[in-house]
Formats: sequence, C-alpha cells, structure tokens
Amino acid sequence: MGSMPPDLRLSLSRAIRPRQDPANRDEEQLATPTMTRVMSPVELKRLLPTLIELLRETVNGGASLGFLPPLGLEEAREYWLSLRPDLEAGSRLLILARTGSGIVGSGQLAMATLPSSRHRAEVQKLFVSPAQRGLGVGRALMAALHEAAQQHGRSLLLLNTRRGNPAEDFYKRLGYREVGVVPGWTVGPAGERYDHVALYRELSL
Repeated sequence: MGSMPPDLRLSLSRAIRPRQDPANRDEEQLATPTMTRVMSPVELKRLLPTLIELLRETVNGGASLGFLPPLGLEEAREYWLSLRPDLEAGSRLLILARTGSGIVGSGQLAMATLPSSRHRAEVQKLFVSPAQRGLGVGRALMAALHEAAQQHGRSLLLLNTRRGNPAEDFYKRLGYREVGVVPGWTVGPAGERYDHVALYRELSL
C-alpha cells in the first residue's frame, strides 16, 4: 500500500482528562472523540450543504468570521465555493472536525506563497458549532492545523481575533503570543467598531 499524501492524512485528537467540576469545562476538554482531517477540493461540493448550515449557524449565533448577521444561504454558499481555487492550488488548507454528531467545526490555513514567506501561514476562520463548544473541538482543530502546518514546512503561524473575546484567551493558552492591537479592525451590525489583537506562534519542524 502506498503512503497517503500529507493533505489527506487523518489526525485523531488527543484525549484529555475532563476536569472534576463540569462548570469549568472549556476548550481543553474532550467529552467525545473528535476526528480532524484536511478536506480535498473534490469534497467541497459534496459537503457544501453541511458547511453552509454550519457557517450560517455560527455567524447568526453571534460569531463574526468576517460576516454580518443574518448570513444568508447564497452568501454562505458563495463563500465556500470561493475557496476552491486556493484549495486546488494548495495555497489554502481546510480542516474539518467530526464527532458522532457529524461535522461540528472547521479551520483554515492560508499559506504564504512568496519566496521569502514560505515558512509561514495564517490561521483563519476557526469555528465550532454552538452546540459543541466547550468540548475540546476547537483544541482538536488547532492541533490538526499545527500538524498540517508542520507537514508543509510552515514554522510560523499568525492569526487575529477580536480583542476581549474568549477566543483571545483560548489562543494564548495554546502558546500564541500577542503582537499588538489594531483599533477598529472590524465593524458590527450597527456599525460599531471592534479592536482586534494580532497573535503568533512558532512551531518546531
């Protein structure tokens, strides 16, 4: 049997012992096994309905991800389809998380392509279904993103998130360090502006 290409390898999340107090559960726990894998471009069409609903559920539930609620069906569909050229070119990786409930989360790596920047990638659009938050899915996705980055020779990861959002603490617990804050980086439905914090992490290869 030939070896499986790195882009299609399955990555099982590591089991983490739950804390004794269930009120303290967070993204560092895994209540159920989570499987993560890099999605191939040809799968995008087949999984499109599920991805559309997952994105709409997340954005309309309060997460931004670059969109404004209410996120419509067609806008969500166009977004996912817009990723296909980058997926085919290998300049973007799309990783899905699956539990017994089906696909419950997603994250992306945007791979820098210029000759002087091929050691880095940007973590983008990491999100988990509202019903599955606090169960370790986000941590499993980040572990898979780190693994995929290392397989592609990427040792520097960058990301940004809304200042003061729980995601900021989540990333910092995973070893991401703050670079600085950009005031008013995004706007909300009423035109309110939100500051974003830029973070980075070095990975060993």
